[in-house]
Amino acid sequence: MTSTHTPHASPAAPAAGDRRRWYALAIVMTAAFMDLVDVTIVNIAIPSIRQNEGASFSQIQWITAGYALAFAAGLITGGRLGDIHGRKRVFLIGVAGFTLASALCGLAVNPEMLVASRILQGAMAALMVPQVLSIVHATFPAHERGKVFGLFGAIVGLGAVSGPLLGALLTEWNLFGLEWRPIFLINLPVGIAALVLGGRFITESKAPRALRLDLVGVALVTLGLLMLVYPLTRGRELGWPLWGHLSMAGAFVVLAVLVAYERRKSARDGSPLVELSLFRVKSFAAGIAVQTVFGVALGIFFLVWTLYMQVGLGWSPLRAGLTGVPFSVAVSVAAGVSVQKLVPRFGRKVLQAGALVMTAGVLLYLWESEHYGLGITSWHMALPLVVMGVGMGLIVAPLTDAVLSQVPREHAGSASGLINTVQQMGNALGLGLVSVVFFGTMSDDLAPARIGPAYADAFQNALGWVAAVLAVIFLLMSALPKRPAQHVEGAAEEEQAGGATEGAAAEKEAALA
Repeated sequence: MTSTHTPHASPAAPAAGDRRRWYALAIVMTAAFMDLVDVTIVNIAIPSIRQNEGASFSQIQWITAGYALAFAAGLITGGRLGDIHGRKRVFLIGVAGFTLASALCGLAVNPEMLVASRILQGAMAALMVPQVLSIVHATFPAHERGKVFGLFGAIVGLGAVSGPLLGALLTEWNLFGLEWRPIFLINLPVGIAALVLGGRFITESKAPRALRLDLVGVALVTLGLLMLVYPLTRGRELGWPLWGHLSMAGAFVVLAVLVAYERRKSARDGSPLVELSLFRVKSFAAGIAVQTVFGVALGIFFLVWTLYMQVGLGWSPLRAGLTGVPFSVAVSVAAGVSVQKLVPRFGRKVLQAGALVMTAGVLLYLWESEHYGLGITSWHMALPLVVMGVGMGLIVAPLTDAVLSQVPREHAGSASGLINTVQQMGNALGLGLVSVVFFGTMSDDLAPARIGPAYADAFQNALGWVAAVLAVIFLLMSALPKRPAQHVEGAAEEEQAGGATEGAAAEKEAALA
């Protein structure tokens, strides 16, 4: 959940003694929590959706990838819309749209409607989420923001643990015979309350010099990714037709056109979607590559893990949700220790150690899955999940500072936004690759006796891919600065907002467990 632009405090911000600003904080934090929990809830309910609605493998992927793709494509534009038209206004429009999309998801009559509603939900989240930290930044004086960002981190941590459990409980309880639908419908009362109270307590703010929108850039990014991800998700079912290969090749042509267009737009009016000059900074270019590839690894792992536990092993959603708790806790603890104790002493080596530790956890999980077969238990999984969680925690928290440390501070806002955007895009690409590395190893018509072994084999194959991707991440990290430079005192309070939100975004990825 990243701030995708440079926030500026509004002169209309409430005075330090005004109690209304704490109400405003509670409202925007609730919206951020709603978005985070929605992502984690959906993952745990995917097998139930597939069983009850007869969704195909590609539709399962698009229920999650469609959201990630729409969210990624709209993040930077959503942030700039808030700068131009007012963060409160755009936030409330985003909340209203997210609530409506949640209702459409809950009332979906078929998988196609659910996929379309999830794409709408992602687009509305892209309007809502970038405003959260910008509103905080405009509402609170500098000396209070440290406390506020700490509260934000706590909310993210709470969502990381409670999301999967809430999703598991709502799915298992089958409230009013609605099966999986309450995981979306629960957003309705929360969204309506946020709309009513937000209109009353949030103070409006705008950026004095907002950049123009780059809708052509957004269209090119979205088209390029769709041309790459759509054939990946449908190719296996359709027998890998020629148009799929042409589409994937054409995606790189579209992205090349995007680069040329952004270069021209930057020279013409200085407001490109992507600030290409950032890529001349070695640490930033390497960091963007790390974020993208890391998103791919997480996109693959969390979906196949859920399917493995609930379909392959036949576990209930609640058991699957509880199995993921050690992972979430390990990420949170390791992230705190990483930032406060380890990175100041050891710098880049901490991130590289995190990649190696996470790889070790994946390989341990692979070995246990092969060794115990369908008799594997949650207790068997606890150790590899804790090792993976520790490794991930060592990476996610300090990565943003490492990437931004050599970026000119006037570009900190756009750089921060780009970091989270490419991670979401990587996530969508990883979800698309699930059809190759997971579903590609099994036939469509499995006899009941073959489902468990087939899913176990596919999970092990996917873990091998995740381990390979993590090895690539380790190599890319060698281009990061050995020790992140300290930002100049007061260099840009905007960076603080961007960095804080990006940290939350990284934790959000961890929360998918």
